[in-house]
Amino acid sequence: MDRNRKRVPGFAAVLLILLSHMTSALEVPLDLPQPPTITLQSPKDYIFDPRENIVIHCEAKGKPHPSFLWTRNGTHFEVEKDSKVLMKPGSGTLVIDISGEKAEAYEGTYQCTAHNEHGTAVSNSIVIRQSRSPLWSKERNEAIAVQIGGSLVLKCRPPAGLPPPVIFWMDNNFQRLPLDQRVSQALNGDLYFSNVLPEDTRSDYICYARFPHTQTIQQKQPISVTVLDNSPDGERRPRFMMPQGTTSTKMVLRGETLELECIADGLPTPEISWQKDGGELPSSRMSFYNYKKTLKVSDVNEADGGDYRCTATNNLGTVHHIIQVTVKAAPFWVSAPRNLILAPNETGILTCRVDGKPKPLITWLVNGVSLQNAPEDHTRKVDDDTVILSNVQSGSSAVYQCNASNEFGYLMANAFVNVLAEPPRVLTPPNRVYQVITNRPALLHCASFGSPIPAITWFKDSQTSVKNGDPYVIHDNGTLEINVAQPINSGKYTCIATNNFGIKENHVYLEVKEPTRILKQPEYKVVQRGMSAVFECRVKHDPSLIPTMTWLKDNRELPDGRFEVNMESLTIKDVTEEDEGTYTCIMNTTLDQDSASAMLTVVEKPDPPTDLELTDQTERSVHLTWIPGDEHNSPTEKFLIQYEDLLHQPGVWINLTEASGTSTTAQLNLSPYVYYSFRVLAMNHVGYSQPSQPSSQYRTNPAAPDENPSDVQCLGTMPGDLAISWTPLTGFQANGPSLEYKVLWRQKDTGEDWSWQNVGNASQFVVSGGPVYVPYEVMVQALNDYGSGPEPEVVSGHSGGDLPLSAPDSVHVMVHNSTLAEVHWEPVSFPSVRGKLEGYKVYYRRESGLHETEEDAEQRELVLTFSGNRSEGRLPGLQPYSTYNLTIRVLNNKGEGPPSPSKTFTTPEGVPGPPSFLNAINPSLDTLTLQWGPPTNNNGRLAGYTLKYQPVNNTNELGPVKVMTFLANETTITLGNLNSSMLYKFYLSAKTIKGSGPIITEEAFTVMDTTVANRQVDIATQGWFIGLMCAIALLILVLLIVCFIKRNKGGKYPVKEKEDAHQDPEIQPMKEDDGTFGEYSDTEDHKPLKGSRTPSNGTVRRDESDDSLVDYGEGGDGQFNEDGSFIGQYSGKKEKDTHEGNESSEAPSPVNAMNSFV
Repeated sequence: MDRNRKRVPGFAAVLLILLSHMTSALEVPLDLPQPPTITLQSPKDYIFDPRENIVIHCEAKGKPHPSFLWTRNGTHFEVEKDSKVLMKPGSGTLVIDISGEKAEAYEGTYQCTAHNEHGTAVSNSIVIRQSRSPLWSKERNEAIAVQIGGSLVLKCRPPAGLPPPVIFWMDNNFQRLPLDQRVSQALNGDLYFSNVLPEDTRSDYICYARFPHTQTIQQKQPISVTVLDNSPDGERRPRFMMPQGTTSTKMVLRGETLELECIADGLPTPEISWQKDGGELPSSRMSFYNYKKTLKVSDVNEADGGDYRCTATNNLGTVHHIIQVTVKAAPFWVSAPRNLILAPNETGILTCRVDGKPKPLITWLVNGVSLQNAPEDHTRKVDDDTVILSNVQSGSSAVYQCNASNEFGYLMANAFVNVLAEPPRVLTPPNRVYQVITNRPALLHCASFGSPIPAITWFKDSQTSVKNGDPYVIHDNGTLEINVAQPINSGKYTCIATNNFGIKENHVYLEVKEPTRILKQPEYKVVQRGMSAVFECRVKHDPSLIPTMTWLKDNRELPDGRFEVNMESLTIKDVTEEDEGTYTCIMNTTLDQDSASAMLTVVEKPDPPTDLELTDQTERSVHLTWIPGDEHNSPTEKFLIQYEDLLHQPGVWINLTEASGTSTTAQLNLSPYVYYSFRVLAMNHVGYSQPSQPSSQYRTNPAAPDENPSDVQCLGTMPGDLAISWTPLTGFQANGPSLEYKVLWRQKDTGEDWSWQNVGNASQFVVSGGPVYVPYEVMVQALNDYGSGPEPEVVSGHSGGDLPLSAPDSVHVMVHNSTLAEVHWEPVSFPSVRGKLEGYKVYYRRESGLHETEEDAEQRELVLTFSGNRSEGRLPGLQPYSTYNLTIRVLNNKGEGPPSPSKTFTTPEGVPGPPSFLNAINPSLDTLTLQWGPPTNNNGRLAGYTLKYQPVNNTNELGPVKVMTFLANETTITLGNLNSSMLYKFYLSAKTIKGSGPIITEEAFTVMDTTVANRQVDIATQGWFIGLMCAIALLILVLLIVCFIKRNKGGKYPVKEKEDAHQDPEIQPMKEDDGTFGEYSDTEDHKPLKGSRTPSNGTVRRDESDDSLVDYGEGGDGQFNEDGSFIGQYSGKKEKDTHEGNESSEAPSPVNAMNSFV
């Protein structure tokens, strides 16, 4: 054919020109004329069930609606003449009723044609065959005998059904026979034994065939197999039972599944492995079956051809078999022909590109008729797989069929050529709103139709032309794509379709939404069983989208019950082990979703260990093993081993030792004479498990004690007694029966032998009648019927003591000054202390003062304790010029000894105390009389008094000091030449030969009435005065406001005239005498306020009254702030009038400030 084919000049150039007419899935609106298009047809190979009707589908569309015809086995099938055949109205589908008829009569090859005035479409050739499930041919199966270890094949040979049956082997009880590496079923249904065993003997090996269409099962006659052992086969190398030989071939079609199998015998049973020579097995499409005896490769392609090597191996050797695989291909589409819609005088092209192995033969038909037999058309040129139509005219519409075939099958496709002259129409609905998430692609459709094919242009917001280029892409079908949509891309878009016959536009809208994002993802949770687990899932989404929160467990819906779903959380109450898994929160909107997952692990205390066992038992140790319980998702951190002493403390469990969490055994150290029972507890992060069941009892033999009592002490309780105490051993520590204690004692450092006494199970022993408070050494040793404990430790102590016998000697006192003395003594001898020396007590009492003629009242005795073995001490805080008496006693842990002989000492003179009182009496304008009393404590011979005094003015400043001295017997003085109405401060002190003592002070005025002075000092802090001042300030402020308003509402005042004349009133001078503006002296503007006392010069004078504000304040200015506090000057701002920024000068008082405004 290639030799006779005529080459079309400029064919490549024509292809380039016509590419614009090759569009995918081009649809013609059904209201326009168009040739038929097949929309539904039955498969090429149709196997029907004879119990059901035959339905052969053939549906088509076109304008006008097509009519249908059928052929059967290449000849016209007259449907209307067969009463059993019905064609559905408006359709070409056939329904054949085969009830009561021979179904074989309707088998054959059927083909449907759909025709209207614009062309004819043709369906595939549909081969109709009846499904068959034939019976097994009758045969008699001979019983099979085989030696043990030999190989065996049981043939199935099922009947040929349509489609082929499914094979399986069962016994008489309809139980499938077990298959394994030794026994396997081949693809053809045969049963293979690589080697037989005695248990393979049976009489009911039955092969079954199940036919899918009819759902019937046929069975072969049972086969009997007997395994003999009189001449068993020995071990042998592998040998292939199927396929046989070293090589074989296999052909497979492209796209189908390649099935290769190798079954080998041998003893031991061989293992099968696969490889591809010169390449690798396609792991993504490969799978093994039947214990690797079958290799399947799905969706085969040309690269899967080659040599596949299967290898059988046991411990005696290896054998190989190579399967040479060839891949052929039925025709398959590279590019199927597509419908052409052409305007008059346009040129179009149909291509039918196929491939296959061997290469398919391509034939063209038009309206179901071969081109060789069709009327000649000079506008049509055919070049193998291409048809070129040039300068088409109205009325030349047709349907072209492309048929490609080789020995393995065929392909056929219809493609119409529709010649139309149609203005554009936009098929996308108008005003459609597209919603898309930010940063995702947006596709705005503009599906259109027209002939010629319309050109599509886009505009945004009816103004901006949208061109191909970032961020826009305009596809061939008119769709506008925005690769990465942003909020700025939102708006109105207009697409315009244009061809030679008109123009059409359509509006769509794009809304770019915020993405849905999970802000807080659920977190991994470890929760104890019975507690609650809470997963949070906080989400942000576009407010215009309605969100839906969904929770999944292990990618499935949540089970019913204890799950509480809120908008931003999931709560699982009373968690159990079944709640473990992965929880996913999914936030869905109509446009997008976001999800996040977290795992829940449920933990619990571990289960108790089990199966406690004691091994390697000795007198002092035993080996304990156990089996850990379930950890419940929390690793075991340690094991606690406890024991119960059934002999001494039954029912009490005591901690013995611990083992690591990975251990299952422990070596236990034991004590003698204990009836042990052990148990184990496991601990994880949650806590301790319940105890295990106790182990068997283990008794240890008695022995001598391993230890002696602890906390041994020896103390004297009564004089000469020695009380020895200790903490007894427990029954567990006794190591044997008849526990008692050997108590040993002796005086320390005397060299005498130990005295001892055996004591029963007690904790104290008292040695009586010994010397008082002497050092002892003691020991306590445990012993039982089996011996004594280890050598005990020596403990020291003293026998009981008594009160000291003697008093300190050689007491003498050194007086350092009038308030401090130091006492010295000779310490008593140690034996006379008769106990633990704790120190010395000094008792001292003031007997009298040296300056007094009569003794003082009885003085309280004072005590100072000096700890330790002291021989001196200081006595602070003594009273000067006094006589003291003291004694000293020694002190031990029992009490005080006898007093030393009394010792008397005196203290020298000191400075006196302050005078007992100082009073000012009989004040006049210039005199004051002072009276005072002598000091309570003269502390010596009183020598006289010193008086100092000075005036104090209103500002608390002190004047010059005057000094006067007096004899001891003088207690009054009248001071003259003082200032009237003056406060004086007085300082008085007494003195001895040691100097002056503390001073006493007093203040007094030279005037009789001091209330005025007090008011002068305190008036500014009185509440009534502060309130009065606030009221006055508020009243002045109100008057200022009223005057300002009146001025603004009135006529042209002289002040206003002056302001008009002077553009900058800020520079006008202020008169020093009255504080008013120099130019503003008009008497009309300076009338005094009603009730004020203002002199003619404009100043405001202070009232002459004694109750003036100045008199009540400490300063000389009686003005005040609005809060009532005094200020030096009242300042006010001049209201702005005609010029911005003009301010009045400061007025010296609120009244003057007001006068400057009015």
